[in-house]
Amino acid sequence: MGDVTGFMKYDRKDFEKQPVEARLKHWDEFNKDIPEETLKIQGARCMDCGIPFCQQGCPIGNIIPDWNDFVFRGLWEAALKRLWKTNNFPEFTGRVCPAPCESACVLGINDPAVTIKNIEVSIIEKAYKEGWVKPMPPKVRTWKTVAVIGSGPAGLACADQLNKFGHTVTVYEKDEVPGGLLSLGIPDFKLEKTVVERRLKYMEKEGVKFKTKVNVGVDVSVKELQNKFDCLVLCGGAQQSRDLPIEGRNLQGVYFAMEFLAQQNRVNRGKKVDGKERISAEGKRVVVLGGGDTGSDCVGTSNRQGAKAVKQFELLPRPPKERAADNPWPQWALIERTSTSHEEGVTRDYCVMTKKFSGKNGKLKKLHAARLEFGDPDPETGRRPMSELPGSEFEMDVDLVFLAMGFIGPVKSGMIEELGVDLDARGNVKADQSKMTSIPGVFTAGDMTRGQSLVVWAIHEGRTAAEGVHQYLMAPTS
Repeated sequence: MGDVTGFMKYDRKDFEKQPVEARLKHWDEFNKDIPEETLKIQGARCMDCGIPFCQQGCPIGNIIPDWNDFVFRGLWEAALKRLWKTNNFPEFTGRVCPAPCESACVLGINDPAVTIKNIEVSIIEKAYKEGWVKPMPPKVRTWKTVAVIGSGPAGLACADQLNKFGHTVTVYEKDEVPGGLLSLGIPDFKLEKTVVERRLKYMEKEGVKFKTKVNVGVDVSVKELQNKFDCLVLCGGAQQSRDLPIEGRNLQGVYFAMEFLAQQNRVNRGKKVDGKERISAEGKRVVVLGGGDTGSDCVGTSNRQGAKAVKQFELLPRPPKERAADNPWPQWALIERTSTSHEEGVTRDYCVMTKKFSGKNGKLKKLHAARLEFGDPDPETGRRPMSELPGSEFEMDVDLVFLAMGFIGPVKSGMIEELGVDLDARGNVKADQSKMTSIPGVFTAGDMTRGQSLVVWAIHEGRTAAEGVHQYLMAPTS
């Protein structure tokens, strides 16, 4: 490392953010740029720790100490090349990844971790600004053809890698724009869509073809694609939202989180809401059920729409402020986190179970709930039994409820049913180590096979599947 004592001399400095009152007036990203000299100092905080646990914490194995050191020494192009060795889309992960690398940072044992995520996004944005990012189509084509079904982060990473190998890749997307959750799921204030569109344009210039508004298994049969392409890769995601089958679920005002988020992303693109109710939180009392990232996105979106009040309920107990004894470093720290959306205004409550909704004339008016208590962990499973706390029932006036309780797997109707691929015990598409399914020549990657996970895991899955497809296509035939 360029400055082996940097971690003792310099404090962590994060991106500055626009004040809450300013950023609630628009939908754009709100981090302010950090001067290069400050970024160099942040790179100097990397410890030369011998065993880089940050790489172990990173699902794609980013070679983090190297590019931290390159940034400290002002070798930005070298940092970019090292970053690209493992990550196809640092402009995405540098914005939306929760940074498990920082949770595993050695410095983070007793001091604030290195600002790995901030340095990552700064490297790629400087590369775009300086013109170092150029289309790099493969010099030689194999003329093997692959269809990637689904254009989320797994599908894009897989397509990008396969194209680099020289294969001819066509990506099919059921929605009107490619990008999957990057385009229609994650709000603009976390990931501006110009960032996604910029990367897609480079992929097109490199030879990747995109076909939108094509729902494979509905608009076109999978068998037709099997006859047309040498391989298929299923990257349709885990789009089956977890529902809440209780009394009043069908009242107007109760929606899946992704209905709400995708609609706002379309509105931000200038799309009209044709044939569907406009879901607006303006002047309304909002409750978000679910304490994860999707729930947080609903909070930020509701506040920007002008909600009267926003509450967020979580079934589980409130996490601790610091690591518990059974959650040691370098594991992902299971602690209470406050997102930028939480900073903008929300009341969070824990150990709350929603029991029913009630309304009038088909419209939601009240949420009925009770509080939970949790027993000691089961010695075999580690799970804590939960029970309703006697006498804890309560009700509250509410106008909108968003179900942000996660996803239970891929949609089975259409493509998966037609193919008849084997599923695992959780209902995800089963795959071997090369990511091939039970059908030869059909591969899978991302949430469709892994289950709901992070963008960075989807990129890892896509890269792994691309390697499996490449080995399959290029294997010698007898």
